[in-house]
Amino acid sequence: QVQLVESGGGLVQPGGSLRLSCAASRSIFSPYVMGWYRQAPGKQRELVACIFSGGTTNYADSVKGRFTISRDNAKNTVYLQMNSLKPEDTAVYYCNADHIFSRQQYWGQGTQVTVSS
Repeated sequence: QVQLVESGGGLVQPGGSLRLSCAASRSIFSPYVMGWYRQAPGKQRELVACIFSGGTTNYADSVKGRFTISRDNAKNTVYLQMNSLKPEDTAVYYCNADHIFSRQQYWGQGTQVTVSS
């Protein structure tokens, strides 16, 4: 069992920055893939970024060059640094842990990010 708690969401103006944090109740490096997803009203949940145990990262095309995912093993925490935010980034952001062997997934409760003037 892995519990995930997101924090860092809020209201920000276009062009601004936020850093989201996801604190895990246990080690979330090997054998978990960690990811950030988001869901806007009326839209499907989409993968924003993920990071593998070896450090490899993947990003959605819409956030490449603006968002950076990272993980801190000592703190059992995953981060999503979001720069140059756009109104289209407005969504609830969810942290996800995917066990690479069983494919069991764990989700955080979500944190709201609103980008507006």
